[in-house]
Amino acid sequence: MTNDEKTNLIGRESDVVPGHFGEPLAVTHALWSRGDGKANPAKPMFLIMHGWGSNEQEIADLMGYIAPYNDYASLRAPMSMPPQFAKYAPEGYTWLHDSVPTGEDLDYDAYAAAKAVNDWVAANVPDDREIVPLGFSQGGLVAVHLLRTNPKRYRAVVCLSGFMAPGIVAGTAPYDDALASLDIPVFFAFGDKDQVVPRNQHNALSAWLEENTYLKLKEYPKLDHAVSLTEFDDTRQWLLDNNITSGIM
Repeated sequence: MTNDEKTNLIGRESDVVPGHFGEPLAVTHALWSRGDGKANPAKPMFLIMHGWGSNEQEIADLMGYIAPYNDYASLRAPMSMPPQFAKYAPEGYTWLHDSVPTGEDLDYDAYAAAKAVNDWVAANVPDDREIVPLGFSQGGLVAVHLLRTNPKRYRAVVCLSGFMAPGIVAGTAPYDDALASLDIPVFFAFGDKDQVVPRNQHNALSAWLEENTYLKLKEYPKLDHAVSLTEFDDTRQWLLDNNITSGIM
């Protein structure tokens, strides 16, 4: 199955975000770093994906701390927040039809979101440019799912407080069986007091990444569904260790 292939991987109608789980999506807005992502082409470019109710601007701010000399494109999720949440996140968007779907709903939505990002990459980034997806929460799910749909396109992945689709719907994670042999570096971090993503989902993702990628796992005491300066320090060091970033331009 290729990323261009038309699919019927669409599930039931959502009662949270209007539409059906797995309906086709398209990324239409991106915030580029200086030089429209071409200031430092010798180093990998980051592909940034925010979480539920956030936007392309908020998470992009961390790049100045963890990877100040790398280019990036921060993507806006394709769907606006539903009316009942819009007053709390008027500039917020979502990749999924619920904050943390489960089961088949999550499989359908994870595939649709990853396909939308893969399509955007194919249309906007040269084929020979290395890319490192970095996502928080829902964005972390999408970052990991890019490996499950198009693994050879991505150099490494950073997943912060993310989760994973269970892979019970055939065709929604077509490269799962081939991923382990590629040994792709992944940094996965979360807080032990996360009240949004259940602990069992963090554990499931940790175990799956350990089996299928070259994993660096970090768990932070007393951290909820958020990020921290210590986490940024560890992320920055991991990026240096994997020759993704450098201390100079």
